[in-house]
Amino acid sequence: MRQGHSDLRRPRWRTRVLVVIPLLLIALITLGDVLSPSSVRLSPLLIAAPAMTASFAGPLLTGCVGLLAVAAQIAVNASEGYLGYPGRLTEVITLALVSAMIVLFRAVLDRHMRELNRVRAVADVAQRVLLRPLPVRVGPLLIASVYLAAEPGAEIGGDLYAAARTSNATRLIIGDVRGSGLTAVADASLVLGAFRAMAHWPVPLTDLAAHLDTALSAERTEPPDKAPGAGESFVTAAVLEIPDDQSVVRLVNCGHPPPIMLSDSGMKALEGHAPALPLGLGHLVADRYHSEVFPFEEGDQLLLYTDGVIEARNSEGTFYPLAERLPGWNGSGPQHLVDRLRRDLLSHTGGHQGDDAALVVLERHGAEP
Repeated sequence: MRQGHSDLRRPRWRTRVLVVIPLLLIALITLGDVLSPSSVRLSPLLIAAPAMTASFAGPLLTGCVGLLAVAAQIAVNASEGYLGYPGRLTEVITLALVSAMIVLFRAVLDRHMRELNRVRAVADVAQRVLLRPLPVRVGPLLIASVYLAAEPGAEIGGDLYAAARTSNATRLIIGDVRGSGLTAVADASLVLGAFRAMAHWPVPLTDLAAHLDTALSAERTEPPDKAPGAGESFVTAAVLEIPDDQSVVRLVNCGHPPPIMLSDSGMKALEGHAPALPLGLGHLVADRYHSEVFPFEEGDQLLLYTDGVIEARNSEGTFYPLAERLPGWNGSGPQHLVDRLRRDLLSHTGGHQGDDAALVVLERHGAEP
């Protein structure tokens, strides 16, 4: 709580410090105009004071500085005996009108900022509900994850991940929606909702994948404007099941980049022999989904990722070399690996993601105490 109050007070202190600058400017211009020859006119520069104040303060403080600037100009003209002259009177009126316009613009900006903050607050809640944080530990697994949204200020886009428990296993999904924007978020929410509703039930992993495909195909609505690509979206996904009592991982890969297993014996991509079509396109084939089994021993780490990782480019257009970075990075826990990958990926792209990227690392340990 103290930290929150400190964060709120800090901008007010900054404003109080910065307001000294326009006040000092008014004093210097006024003094300079009084002391300089009558042929030198500095008072028209007073308009800089309210304009400067509007850059860091609200309309009330901006208006006060504007009034002070007008008062200073009146005082300068009065001291020189020119207050009643039409030219000097015009200067005063002009300064007052321009100051009023600055205050008005600042008031409009503040209103828009309040509306934007409300929208961001609602969006933040919606994003956190949609893409819930993965548990740090579930069953025999340690889990770490990170989401890097391409849209500045966003926490979710077209990439998705989720975890669920059955009576004796952990199920996970990681996916990537084709496209971007609100349509991608809507498709991601469909897949996540269907996964959370079905993953807890003791149905085969292939049936779970088929359910996700059916849910996406049946519930997705096409935009009414028939924009290019509308109704053609799909979701690449990897659906996994890790039993508590078996050192294996079962995988249904729906057109997604293969997970990477990191173990003492080296690094291996879980390519599989029967990859399926992405979710939303499963109806195009008859025998849609097959589950494949891979060893997953205690101490092994399993890296799940979206194509925003391997397709991230640097300034020279070179893709991020994930396979070259991974050897030697495992062994220090999932969170260490995720943090290191995140830093290295952002360093490669210069901090500018061209696409959403998600990383999830699983490490098998003994049964949860």
